Amino acid sequence: MSHDTARILLYSDDRTVREQVRLVLGRSVASDLPPIEVYEAATQPAVLAAVDAGDLDLLILDGEATPSGGMGLCKQLKDEVPECPPALVLIIRVADSWLATWSRADAVSSYPVDPVRLPAAVAELLRARLSQAV
Repeated sequence: MSHDTARILLYSDDRTVREQVRLVLGRSVASDLPPIEVYEAATQPAVLAAVDAGDLDLLILDGEATPSGGMGLCKQLKDEVPECPPALVLIIRVADSWLATWSRADAVSSYPVDPVRLPAAVAELLRARLSQAV
């Protein structure tokens, strides 16, 4: 992670979901972390290209995205990308937590986008990522 900014890739085919997540995250998720930069992707190929390009600190993947869901995409990335950034999957049903575990997601957050829980989960993942980089 660059100590100047934390780079987050946000994947959802739904523009309103991307807007909600951006709004909830703001410019910083915690005072002890650097500001964040959120990059958006609406398709699986765009996510794959961004991850292949590297320099990302966190992935936020929409489990309800179509035609490629965030959980399947997370599984693919974790299986195929060495040193894949941590991934948080957005889920609509609490019962989908087991699928997120299967996908090797590092964290989950439920819909509707929670303005307290989502930034807290993102902050926790970024702190872990930052401590690995040191």
